[in-house]
Amino acid sequence: MLTELYQSLDPVALSVGPITIYWYGIAYVVGALICGVMMWRTQRRWGLNISQDDLMMVVFGAVIGLVVGARLFYVVFYGDGYYWEHPLEIFMTNHGGMSFHGGLVGGLLGGYIVCRIYRLSAWTMADLAIIGVPIALCLGRCANFVNGELWGKPTDLPWGVVFGGAAGDIPRHPSQLYEAFLEGIVLFAVLYVLSRRKPPLPQGAYLGVFVLGYGIVRFLVEFVRVPDAQLGYIFGGVITMGQLLSLPLIFIGAGLIAYALHAKRPQRDYVQ
Repeated sequence: MLTELYQSLDPVALSVGPITIYWYGIAYVVGALICGVMMWRTQRRWGLNISQDDLMMVVFGAVIGLVVGARLFYVVFYGDGYYWEHPLEIFMTNHGGMSFHGGLVGGLLGGYIVCRIYRLSAWTMADLAIIGVPIALCLGRCANFVNGELWGKPTDLPWGVVFGGAAGDIPRHPSQLYEAFLEGIVLFAVLYVLSRRKPPLPQGAYLGVFVLGYGIVRFLVEFVRVPDAQLGYIFGGVITMGQLLSLPLIFIGAGLIAYALHAKRPQRDYVQ
């Protein structure tokens, strides 16, 4: 039975003495590596000839920005004042608490800084990186499922999952897996097909497709996902903080696509 199989998953992948490695941490590392590989393969297909060192530095900068941004957004938007009273816990990321919206902003900012240093086009680098991001998202959502966190509302559907603990012993929507499929597999398939287009879409278009797609998916999935306990619903017992942060992404993504198609800057213009 599906619920019996998955409710017993251990969030710890490996524990040797004082060293503990979690599946969530592995998802971050593997996701970053996949993004790097996708950037390398895609830029070769686009004929950009960007060096491996430049790509590695962009990925490194984006990952640092992602972690910092994800944590800061969680503290500010989801902490509900808790971290202002316990400031030292802001740095305790092993206790959980990361926001994708902050990770997106921080990752783009971190990558942009590296691009400025190496005189690379931030638009092209963002397009290259964003193609592999859905796979990293998929891994992260699967890790959320393994951790038994971010679960959905009660359901009587046959694929409902019993998470136990704070989620109780009732079947719930596996909202983590919904997001893993939609934000991850589906969005990756769309971006990958578009990335094989000849010539590639103009600079910024791939970033726009991702931001638009993620915003729509996250906004919809939030209807079956239980909001953070410390916040609950923000407006009218319906809208969550996740939806509040995702709604602007829909408009930003659509705007990026329109701007990219209007400007028509080719991806080959990758050096500033």
